[in-house]
This record gives sequence, C-alpha cells and structure tokens, in this order.
Amino acid sequence: MRLFVALDLPWEVKEDLSELSCNLPGARWVPEDNFHLTLRFIGEANRLQAEEIDMALSALRGRGFTFSLSGLGWFEKNGRVNTLYAGVERNEHLARLQAKVETALHRVGLAPEKRRFTPHVTLARMDMGVTPALTSFVQANNLYRSAPIRADNVTLFSSFLGKDQPTYTPEAEYALA
Repeated sequence: MRLFVALDLPWEVKEDLSELSCNLPGARWVPEDNFHLTLRFIGEANRLQAEEIDMALSALRGRGFTFSLSGLGWFEKNGRVNTLYAGVERNEHLARLQAKVETALHRVGLAPEKRRFTPHVTLARMDMGVTPALTSFVQANNLYRSAPIRADNVTLFSSFLGKDQPTYTPEAEYALA
C-alpha cells in the first residue's frame, strides 16, 4: 500500500484550481478530485506499518485553522521542471501541524523526511526545461488566491498508480480538535 498524509480541499477550491488548466505545452494536469496539500509522503507500507501509522495519526492533537493558497510556481529537478503548483501563504499553524505529523510518523519508525516542507498543491506534472510559455502562464496567474480554507482534519490517503493518473483513496480521517 502506497500512503501519504494530506489536507483534502473543499470542492469549490478544487473547481477553482481546475479552471487554471489550459493548453500549456508539456503539462499533464492533475484531475480535479486529486488536488490536496501533502503533509507527508510515506510511500510503500505493509499492513502492520499501516496500522501503526493509523494509530500514530489518531493520536494527533491540535486545533483547526484556516489557510489560503496563493500564487503559482514550479519545482525543478536537475534543471528540469517537474511540478507546476499553487503555493500556500505562510502559516504557522500549518507548519506546526506538519511537524506534528512528521514527529508522529518518526515515532513509529519512519525515517525523517529529508526535504524541507514546502506546502503546495500540485496542478500539473511536467518534464521539461523552463519555457517562455510556462513563465508567461505562471506570471499571468500569479495573483491567484483562494478563499480561506478550513483545516479541521488530516486524511491518510492510499495511492494506486494507474496507467494515466494515480487514484487517491481516503483511508482514514483524523479530527484535529
């Protein structure tokens, strides 16, 4: 089972994000129902590990909060753009929640995440150099800002890698309050 922990997004936000998709060369757009904000990618886990992860996440405590998506950008790997994303406004509550998730997963034996947490919602997957079309698209949409999004729970998702797009299934939801 391939797992990750995320904040699911309301349908209104998912619909707004899907309206950003266009005929951008090289972009493989994420389906609207797959939009989420990943707090921690876990990867492959067997049944016992999944149960331990479930127990660790069910012990999370915190308060609900709001956050907003803001602006667009891209991630590069080895000089090539691999992800087009909507950013997230700086939010100490979100950073604290992500740290709690990381600590809980570390306690059940998962190795710490090596990458710095950069909250975002993936809009499209890519594998190309930076192009004028990509730069123009990001600049034209950089004022994007979502309405405030309420985060009252965390979701454990499983991911099945299909031929075209992965399928994400909510496995468990954990209330923060």
